[in-house]
Amino acid sequence: MERVRSAHSPASVGAGADRSLWRYAALLAVNVPPVSTAALRTVGGTPLFPVSRLAEHCGLQQVWIKDDSRLPTASFKDRASAVVVARALDLGITRLITASTGNAGVALAGMAAAAGLEAVILVPESAPPAKIAQLLVFGARLVLVKGNYAAAFNLSLQAARELGLYCRSTGYNPFTLEGKKTAAFEIAEQLCAESGEDGRDTWVAPDCVFVSVGDGNIIGGVHKGFKELHALGWTRRVPRMMGVQAAGSAAIYNAFAAQTSEIGSVHAQTVADSIATDWPADGLHGLQAATQSGGAYLTVTDAEILAAIPELARLTGVFAEPSCAAAYAGLLKAARSGLVAPHERVVLLITGSGLKDVAAAMRTVGTPPVIAPTVAELRQALL
Repeated sequence: MERVRSAHSPASVGAGADRSLWRYAALLAVNVPPVSTAALRTVGGTPLFPVSRLAEHCGLQQVWIKDDSRLPTASFKDRASAVVVARALDLGITRLITASTGNAGVALAGMAAAAGLEAVILVPESAPPAKIAQLLVFGARLVLVKGNYAAAFNLSLQAARELGLYCRSTGYNPFTLEGKKTAAFEIAEQLCAESGEDGRDTWVAPDCVFVSVGDGNIIGGVHKGFKELHALGWTRRVPRMMGVQAAGSAAIYNAFAAQTSEIGSVHAQTVADSIATDWPADGLHGLQAATQSGGAYLTVTDAEILAAIPELARLTGVFAEPSCAAAYAGLLKAARSGLVAPHERVVLLITGSGLKDVAAAMRTVGTPPVIAPTVAELRQALL
């Protein structure tokens, strides 16, 4: 950390033309991959923008969305997979494996394809068709596993040992945290620009960040990033990390509520497949993100998650998959219960596109009318 502090500053990082996560190469534990790795070099640099109508709806003054649905494979997991693939390139490894509920596998498949590597992806057979389609299009060696994510996860570790594959699985490979922490760097740098500050010596951390949580790796990685910025003296604080879990998959919330570091297992059942897990593989990092930052955990029901999908879209123009809608539902609940003060600067992390699970979105909206091509019928339909 001292080496980075002596050789770099917010000003030196901000002066670069590269807007991807590789602009933070000095803070990463891998080499920047070559330009020939195509999309791998473009990951990061997603927009942070204020959403005033959503803020007003929540009774807040300042809410920003960090929209990682804009990444190459349409999910936050590209950050982790980009850094894991870069690590594989550093090591001369050509074959990787991961377990996934969908997004992590898609991200690895896309990043591996960009780098010319082979990806073996294990997903539960219940994975949404859109995610399966992405995996197949990217050329991954896709295998559907009977059972849940835990079964796929355990198989990925065993296969890595016995078949000689480099395992990306969340909670096992530490470079996933390295990739995910870059979202914190971007938020602080972008919020500084949004706030009109010069950013030469320090960036701006928000008061709190809302993150949907399954296994705990995303919130843990983002928290790690903010801690590193604060340790460098590049921000004045670490924001409160607010984790939102589906009520039907709330192992970390249960530990937080019980004020224990012992995270038990649950029988996960939720419409938000991206955050469905019986036992969080990176649960301790996820729990510590909230406890160490003065944050909290909340749960939201499937009904609240589904209702949040069109509400978020209509207030912001962002179409999010169910797991991201969970984060918004949690923000709404936190604001109305007083966990967030009206004046605080809040960032809502969007981790995946609604196009990942169109079937879930269709459950929240009605069917459109069908008319003859006449103005009279159109007028009637618009009443």
